[in-house]
Amino acid sequence: MNTDNQSNNILLVEDDEAFRLRLSKALQKRGYHITSVSSVADGLHAINDSPPDYAVVDLRLKDGSGLSVIETLEKQCPDARSVILTGYGNIPTAVAAVRLGAIDYIAKPATADEILITLLTPKGFQPAAPTNPISPDDARREHIERVYHEVGENVSETARLLQMHRRTLQRILRRNGIAKSVS
Repeated sequence: MNTDNQSNNILLVEDDEAFRLRLSKALQKRGYHITSVSSVADGLHAINDSPPDYAVVDLRLKDGSGLSVIETLEKQCPDARSVILTGYGNIPTAVAAVRLGAIDYIAKPATADEILITLLTPKGFQPAAPTNPISPDDARREHIERVYHEVGENVSETARLLQMHRRTLQRILRRNGIAKSVS
C-alpha cells in the first residue's frame, strides 16, 4: 500500500500490548516505519524525538487521554495525519478528536488496511463506508471481553464496571467462549 514517494513514519500509541504488536507488524509488512509506544508520555516524547507523518492513537491510555497526543501532534506537526482508534467511542470524544486535529475516529477492532485507507485518503475526500460493519451483538461481546481481560479476568470487577449482575456476566462469558470456567 505504501509507495516509495510517500512519507512512511507512523507513530502508534496503544496500551494493549498484544494489539499494538499485531498492528505494528501488519503496518511494517506494508512498508511503514513504526514507532510503537504504550502511553501518552511516550507518545509525546516520540513526537519530539522524531516527528511522524502519521499517527494512530488509542483514546484511553493508562496515563491519560490520547487526545493529548493528537493535540500536541497538531501543534508540532500540522501536516501529520492522525486517527483516534478506540473501543470506547462516543460522539463528544469523536468531535473533540477532530477539533484537535485527528482526521477520523475509528472503532476497534479495525484492520491495518482500514486504518491505512483512512490515513491515506486525501484531504477533501471521504473514505468509503465499511463493507463489513460490526453488528451490535459483536460490538457488545468485544467490549465485554476487552473489559474482562483488562481487569485480569476478574468476573466480579468486570460486572461492576459494566454495571451488570455477576451471574448474567458469567452466562455471557460462557456462552461466547470468553471464559471456559467461571464461577
